[in-house]
Amino acid sequence: MQKVVIGLIAVGIVLMLAGCAPGVNQLSNTPDPQGTIAGFGRGLWNGFISPITFIISLFNKNVQIYEVHNNGGWYNFGFILGAMVIFGG
Repeated sequence: MQKVVIGLIAVGIVLMLAGCAPGVNQLSNTPDPQGTIAGFGRGLWNGFISPITFIISLFNKNVQIYEVHNNGGWYNFGFILGAMVIFGG
């Protein structure tokens, strides 16, 4: 009986964590108002400056950490790589 309860709790925790996963970015591969789509280089730069943009974004609604108009995986890879370099790996 105890194993069943622990198993149910574990399944519940996994389902709650899965519910926190982000959905599809509807703006991926669509240009921003200037007509650009952020790629690997822009993601790398945004990752580098993420600590600074985070602080600014707390006080300015027009500043975001992450560019939603991106090309998908390569932007994400650049962003994570840039953030890893800044935060020490």
